[in-house]
Amino acid sequence: MKKRKEFDSIGAINVPADKYWGASTERSNKFFNIGKILVNSSIIRSIAIIKRSAAIVHKKERLIPSNISGAIVKASNEVISGKLENNFPLKVWQTGSGTQTNMNVNEVIANRAIEILKGKKGTKKPVHPNDHVNKSQSTNDVFPTAMHISVATETVNKLLPNLKLLENELKKKTIEFKKIVKIGRTHLQDATPLTLGQEFSGYYEQVKKSLERIKFSLKDILFLAQGGTAVGTGLNTKKNFDKKITREISKYCKIPFKPAPNKFSELAAHDAIVSLSGALNSCAVALMKISNDIRFLGSGPRAGYGELILPENEPGSSIMPGKVNPTQCEAVTMVCVKVIGNHTGISIAGTHGHFELNVFKPLIAHNILQSIDILADSVKNFSLYCVKGIKANKLKIKEHLDNSLMLVTALAPKIGYDNAAKIAKKALKNNTKLKYEAIKTGLINEKEYDKIVNPIKMTGPN
Repeated sequence: MKKRKEFDSIGAINVPADKYWGASTERSNKFFNIGKILVNSSIIRSIAIIKRSAAIVHKKERLIPSNISGAIVKASNEVISGKLENNFPLKVWQTGSGTQTNMNVNEVIANRAIEILKGKKGTKKPVHPNDHVNKSQSTNDVFPTAMHISVATETVNKLLPNLKLLENELKKKTIEFKKIVKIGRTHLQDATPLTLGQEFSGYYEQVKKSLERIKFSLKDILFLAQGGTAVGTGLNTKKNFDKKITREISKYCKIPFKPAPNKFSELAAHDAIVSLSGALNSCAVALMKISNDIRFLGSGPRAGYGELILPENEPGSSIMPGKVNPTQCEAVTMVCVKVIGNHTGISIAGTHGHFELNVFKPLIAHNILQSIDILADSVKNFSLYCVKGIKANKLKIKEHLDNSLMLVTALAPKIGYDNAAKIAKKALKNNTKLKYEAIKTGLINEKEYDKIVNPIKMTGPN
């Protein structure tokens, strides 16, 4: 492999001749070769958006020559489009500020800009990674800004639409199943009746509320740290730089970002992301309950509850012919476990804002973006390949309802709790019908029983 020499404040180091990265990236490759997880491509794109926006502002302010600004913008656009994706080899597990990743992007953009201007890679002329690409910036404000850009973009463009899709599909099932009366269950034991539509309305409401929580938490993500530089003071920036660069970022992303009024908190803490992660955590908890309920209600086909018929997407077993498993539900539950775990990591990392800088930024960024990504994908699949195709097994539902002893609850106001309990226990012991045992007591006649013990009437207030 051909090499070229690049230089930084420490000295010279050889880098691959065909790559656009420089000395800082190469040193990180060597000293932080930990695991196989690379920095999320969304973070790389977001940093490039920052570099692009800064170059535009600097051109307008005549702080860098227009040809250098134009080359930086062009190179940044190539990074954003993914054209230079094989130039970002750094792992998540690096310095806690994300300095190596910021410098990786600075170096790639600088060397590509040099190339655009017919210069020689590695010379830092006429474009310097720090003096031009990183002008008016510090990793300490670039990386948290990139985190917020990435999180907002992925949430708005991917997670929210997919959650809305699930909300809509559950709402449809609420309507479709509204007249199907079934037995309720509490403590995994038979309980009083409700409609299948009512049961699904609970799921619909959980997803609806999850959406609302995420949207609410997203508001604080829209505040950007850019302009705070090293410790939040804005050293080495011109007045109102934060407003101007935020305006450019917003214009490009089509998201209404705002300059954070207090840059110190944005560098030293990541409370906004901790809060959003909390909303994702709540969403995962809700989805865990919903997907578990659906797979349990679909269990069987003969030895389980069997009240729901789930779509048959693929064979369920390599040894048992004809078996179909609730695979979409299982995928969702695994995702939920991961999201809950990610939130724990984010919460702990969020506590490590020592003085003017939180030094767990790459971990926080990795966890939150992974949670958004897998939640969005799993919810979409769950909506399209499970919920959308769910059918009610009316025969099984009626069988369970007719055999339930908890219909006796409707008799309690008429004959008293104790008498109703005796009837239920007698029917269970003798393996007889509730109606038979109730009439046998002489406390109620058949006509009264049929009027009172009406499952459809039991699905609402008396």
